[in-house]
Amino acid sequence: MNKQLLIFVGVGVAVIAIAIFLVFSSTKGSHLELKGEILKIRTGALDEQNSAAVLDFRLENPSDIPFVVRDVSAKLEKADGTAYEGLVVARADMNSLFQYNKFLGQRFNDTLTIKDKIAPHSKLDRMVAVRFEVPDNQLESAKAIHLEIQDMDGATFATVHPVK
Repeated sequence: MNKQLLIFVGVGVAVIAIAIFLVFSSTKGSHLELKGEILKIRTGALDEQNSAAVLDFRLENPSDIPFVVRDVSAKLEKADGTAYEGLVVARADMNSLFQYNKFLGQRFNDTLTIKDKIAPHSKLDRMVAVRFEVPDNQLESAKAIHLEIQDMDGATFATVHPVK
């Protein structure tokens, strides 16, 4: 009887483990996540105390639900560890930014803004321009730029890229 009980318990544990595995694997796409990387950073001085950085990046949404952008932010991390919050340039101001600041080069991608949707199982290239209240030499010598994108439901994507 003791041997039969052990076999019965062992089979029961195996069945429960298989059921748990199937539940987690079948709902994997329901967990919203965003993958991506910053491909290129272009920087330059706007005036003596302000500089700009244009971040070109690629995003991928491997989940089964769309990622809807709620907020885009960027921080500059200097070599000594201090951080400066950047001011993201609005989509409406992008043409002026590139027109009057030729050192930033040309515009390669659309701007990522609030309420943009990243469809399920898709990849896209976007850009963000950010103004920092630091001189250009401090931007050039900075350690990294942190980019954070938040979904309407609270999920957050963050990536870091060295300035040089």
